[in-house]
Amino acid sequence: MKIAMVAGEASGDELGYKLMAALKRRTPVSFIGVGGPRMEAEGLTSFFPMADIAVMGIVPVIKKLPTLLARIRETTNKIIAARPDILVIIDSPDFTHRVAKRVRKTLPNLPVVDYVSPSVWAWRPGRAKAMRAYVDHVLALLPFEPAAHQRLHGPACTYVGHPLTEILTTLRPSPAEAQRRDAHPFRLLVLPGSRRSEIRRLLAVFGETVERVARIVPALDIVLPAVPHLHDDIVAGVQSWPIKPRIVSGVDAKYEAFRTARAALAASGTVTLELALSQVPTVVAYKVSKLEEQLKYLITVSTIVLPNLILGENAIPEFLQADANPEQLSVALLPLLGDTPERTLQMKAFAKLDDLMRLPEGTPSDKAAEIVLATAQGLNPSS
Repeated sequence: MKIAMVAGEASGDELGYKLMAALKRRTPVSFIGVGGPRMEAEGLTSFFPMADIAVMGIVPVIKKLPTLLARIRETTNKIIAARPDILVIIDSPDFTHRVAKRVRKTLPNLPVVDYVSPSVWAWRPGRAKAMRAYVDHVLALLPFEPAAHQRLHGPACTYVGHPLTEILTTLRPSPAEAQRRDAHPFRLLVLPGSRRSEIRRLLAVFGETVERVARIVPALDIVLPAVPHLHDDIVAGVQSWPIKPRIVSGVDAKYEAFRTARAALAASGTVTLELALSQVPTVVAYKVSKLEEQLKYLITVSTIVLPNLILGENAIPEFLQADANPEQLSVALLPLLGDTPERTLQMKAFAKLDDLMRLPEGTPSDKAAEIVLATAQGLNPSS
């Protein structure tokens, strides 16, 4: 079997390589398409470096538009020429969905699976119905997404589980680490984002927030897990902080900090779900450009925080745009360091996540592989 796979950024590369490994355990298979280093290590020969298309936000996309359009054409043409048995697009809908649409026009019988649903439940809900023209099955990471696609008349959609549920033992503290969470000095995590634009907008705000909190709780161990590609930017950015954080790098150091943290201040994103599954009470902030801010009128949900969406309640406080300021963030963060109703509320909410996100059996990658193979063979994956 020949499978075309197209991923557009690091998170897609992570999902893609696990899916490839699960597929190889089930059947002889070869891979073509676009992916990063992990997918390439599993046997994908990428048409070009994934970094060429790994871009987020309206303004960066506009700046890189000629390159993106050229790569869409190249990817489409090479997939059509290869005549694979199935196409799997992974997240990054601005790129991958355009490829899928073009491929479907020339190869109308080629099955297409979309791994990671676009956030049709949050904004531009009409995309769900439009996807039916070029997507046969959606593999959802969030448990409420199949119902959302059904309500919006989207493609068939199955919850395959979030990859974070595979590493709960890594996220959860040992008895000794749980004791560290309650011991002084309290460990406060600061997570200003994984993209340069997030760092630019939030790092100074977070630094002043930490200073305000430290006036009330003076003995704090401030830990900032830095993503590798932004490490130098973060080191330079915290030089102006009145209270310097301890910067750690690497996945192991990051999760050790999660397991021992008392509370966290974080940019909105997947990290909020990591923190919730780690049972770390959190305050969330986010800022976008003035142009992107206008999209708020298209948003149809009451929260942008993933754990809140899964729980169906706004357990984690969030502060957006002008509200993401040191005064409001510090006021929300301080109670999470003590034994307070605010902390108890979040901990009770986090206890519900396991049941909401658990699969009946198997891992997300295994479930995804089963559906990909069934779809490639023209079978109903739910049968």
